[in-house]
Amino acid sequence: MSLASAGARALFFGYWNAARRYHRYEVVGLENLDAVGGAVIAAYHGRPVAYDFCMLQALLLEERGVLPRAIIHRVFRTWPVLRWLYEGAEFLDGDGPDLAAALQGGERVIITPGGVREGARSRHDRYRVEWGGRLGYLRVALKYGVPIVPAASSGVDDGYLAFNDGYRLGKRVGMPAGLPLWLGIGPLGPWPLSPPFPVKITTHLGAPIDLLSEGPVDPEDREALLPLHRRVVAAVQALLDGARTRRPG
Repeated sequence: MSLASAGARALFFGYWNAARRYHRYEVVGLENLDAVGGAVIAAYHGRPVAYDFCMLQALLLEERGVLPRAIIHRVFRTWPVLRWLYEGAEFLDGDGPDLAAALQGGERVIITPGGVREGARSRHDRYRVEWGGRLGYLRVALKYGVPIVPAASSGVDDGYLAFNDGYRLGKRVGMPAGLPLWLGIGPLGPWPLSPPFPVKITTHLGAPIDLLSEGPVDPEDREALLPLHRRVVAAVQALLDGARTRRPG
């Protein structure tokens, strides 16, 4: 790791450890993660970034010395100005040798199938899992023989007042690399110049889902994947609904 990447790593996790205190961050269900070795953590993508799972990474790194890897938008690898952060935080940008080594080596990998479509919505569409037909996370789990751990957090759609569907606007104006054009307001002004409001965030990790519990599944058979997809989406939505019901007022 280069000196720049090492510095980026220290700054990245220092920031998210501070954010844990700011958001009074908690995790419920860590025993579900302890119950598995390699696993795909299939997670709801809060807005505008999945900062709850950055805090989960920081917590596990600080308290247990393990770093769940996370798949992030490819611009972090391809844009030179961002690559130092990509390398320092040990991000992944899709299926490849690094992802294979992580999962086969017993690591956990965070995937947010909703991506920017889910994370850049307006205030009128909140806390609803929107993964459409994105099945790549299932193909990855089946390919490497690991279970799915569903995950969702309360508070993540309350950090900013969101004014538009950034995914649709980004496509309309031709934003590069499929990036959204999202307008959100925090306590000090527009995102990304303002931090989020200091809402409490609690991440809930569900029971592992064995994708092969009812027999073998061909990762390339879309029709066979759809029932599994609906099962995982339902589990994440149930966690999301339950987390919001149980959170303090």
